[in-house]
Amino acid sequence: MAGAGTSIVVGSTSAKGTALLERVAVGRHEGYDRVVFQFRGDGVPGYHVEYVAPPFAEDGSGDPITIDGKAFVAVRMEPASGFDLNTGEGELVYKGPKRIEGATAGTSVVQELVRTGDFEAVLGWVIGLEEKVDFRVTTATSPPRLIVDFRNR
Repeated sequence: MAGAGTSIVVGSTSAKGTALLERVAVGRHEGYDRVVFQFRGDGVPGYHVEYVAPPFAEDGSGDPITIDGKAFVAVRMEPASGFDLNTGEGELVYKGPKRIEGATAGTSVVQELVRTGDFEAVLGWVIGLEEKVDFRVTTATSPPRLIVDFRNR
């Protein structure tokens, strides 16, 4: 995993407006577990990916959130949302779960992904890991994706 480490990774938006989250996927690959945030349209939102410590709270409400794991990586994306507010009442674009277990995808390091917020064009997820490991962040196009890989065994 060239370029992997434990430092904060920040990127600027390539989207022309609010990036709309369509899909979140997690899976195991040889040498790494992968988390993918896929967006509708052109470009990915700006992002800030870093190790964080609990406790965790939901953006907006402040309600406490529990996340399985011993180490945690927060993924903050903006401008981004799972709702398209340009449709009048706000079309729900991301119809997937707010909590995804890594075990269902066969991951070895990723324990759980939990959405911590979708508030005022800031979208937040926390990824619970078995232990602190190196990670790398990449983006892709067609469709636009923000990809976070975690070194596994």
